[in-house]
Amino acid sequence: MTIDATFEATVRGWIADDPDETTVARASELLDAALAGDSFAEQELRTCFGGFLQFGTAGLRGPLGPGPSCMNRAVVIRAAAGLVAYLKAHNATRIVVGYDARHRSVDFALDTVGIAAAAGLEAILLPRALPTPVLAYAIRYLSADAGVMVTASHNPANDNGYKVYLGDGSQIIPPQDGEIAAEIAKINSATAVAISDDWSLADESVVDAYITSCTAVLAPTAPRELTIAYTPLHGVGRETLTAVFEAAGMGQLSVVASQAEPDPDFPTVAFPNPEEAGATDALLALAADINADVAIANDPDADRCAMGARDHNGEWRLLRGDEVGALLGWWTIQRAREFGTAAPSGTFAASIVSATLLEAIATKNGLKYQSTLTGFKWIAKIADLSFGYEEALGYCVDADSVRDKDGISAALRLAELAAWLKANDKTVSELLDDIAREFGLHQTDQLSVRMSNLADIPAAVQRLRATPPTSLGGRSVTLAFDLKDGFNGLPPTDGYLLQLDGGRVIVRPSGTEPKLKAYLEVVVHDADIDAARSEAQSVLAAIKADLAAALGL
Repeated sequence: MTIDATFEATVRGWIADDPDETTVARASELLDAALAGDSFAEQELRTCFGGFLQFGTAGLRGPLGPGPSCMNRAVVIRAAAGLVAYLKAHNATRIVVGYDARHRSVDFALDTVGIAAAAGLEAILLPRALPTPVLAYAIRYLSADAGVMVTASHNPANDNGYKVYLGDGSQIIPPQDGEIAAEIAKINSATAVAISDDWSLADESVVDAYITSCTAVLAPTAPRELTIAYTPLHGVGRETLTAVFEAAGMGQLSVVASQAEPDPDFPTVAFPNPEEAGATDALLALAADINADVAIANDPDADRCAMGARDHNGEWRLLRGDEVGALLGWWTIQRAREFGTAAPSGTFAASIVSATLLEAIATKNGLKYQSTLTGFKWIAKIADLSFGYEEALGYCVDADSVRDKDGISAALRLAELAAWLKANDKTVSELLDDIAREFGLHQTDQLSVRMSNLADIPAAVQRLRATPPTSLGGRSVTLAFDLKDGFNGLPPTDGYLLQLDGGRVIVRPSGTEPKLKAYLEVVVHDADIDAARSEAQSVLAAIKADLAAALGL
């Protein structure tokens, strides 16, 4: 490869319009090295200048670095200016902005409130780095027309992101994303965007109000005797979660010391995602050391929650997101019977890639159920939501307060369940077995492949579309359906569904990471849960192998 005059001019033009000395220096360094013949520098430069980072329903998310393909101040300034133009066109007057402890988060947040203020909006910045659900709560608490959370959630350390909410406290969905993207495209220069310091800093009352709202998810008469192991995974969840648990009088909390403080480098984990292998090893070790009753993890921005419990052999394990979703759904119904609280009367919901167990629980209890597209923003749009979850550890137990996934209120509700189980001499594993006997064992697994070449992801899905298998893991494929055509009333989405005889597979690209994901489910009805589990695991392993072959992996 060689740097031609057109590409060089593009890079130099961006450098001239970049207001950030750090990214100017990096882009200049890469350009000089590439012009001198450094092929690695040229490759990185072309990656950074491979086109504009696309604004979509997840807002922006990508690696930190110079150029239009990365997260940096020049990109964020354009995004903020476009968002503000959209808001003003819709007569908005107030915006609230939050941020986490990742690299550059505070800088991106300051640019956003400064641009909003310069455009005449009342711009409010949360008082410090805080969890995403605090921002989602603050939108309605402060009667804002929109909110922005600067976070890359559970992505790797070098990533950051820009998540946009509107006044109902939920994330944007089409056509809002496209309309905002169109306004962003009109911003030709970052340095030409006006930035003011005429914004305000929210006081602690918004955090206090959020804490109070969280404690309300706990039944007044619920048991509170509990020993809890907890990790915020180097994120911003510990301070707020600890305050919530103390205000609720719930249990004794022990925190993984090496992961207790915010650290944008996430030094003890390969990926700061509780779902990733090894991420919760320290948590489960602590749980064993202190003889905990339950283990809880948040992701770095605390909108997700993971739960660890002992298995039947007394060994600690991390529960799958679908298992936690089933427990919370079942408990949402059962707790009303136990404590005399209001019974749920609204809709239970889960994303299409989540297990079908919650639907079975809701249906048997006479409750409405709705399946949604992947992404919690779709669940949050259900007006009468009683409980919603997605298998990627996202749970909403109090939609009236936070219309988004909330890993802190969900953690408190899980602690309530764990304390009740302890008071009744029952374990989480035993409860999961009881649920499986009543509704069938819904065993799930994932085939998740991180790909460095993004073109490999749609290529793999296309192989499946072109030649769908007739069976997987010895189970017949009863339906092969392209989700881009819509499914059961859902809008079109990029994915492929294979309905099996007693199971299901959905394949889709990740919306937030360079991954191809396949979601596997096997349903086995057998009163002998050990036998059912053995059968399910064997079938899932065979499905995974067959599917990998069909995808060309």
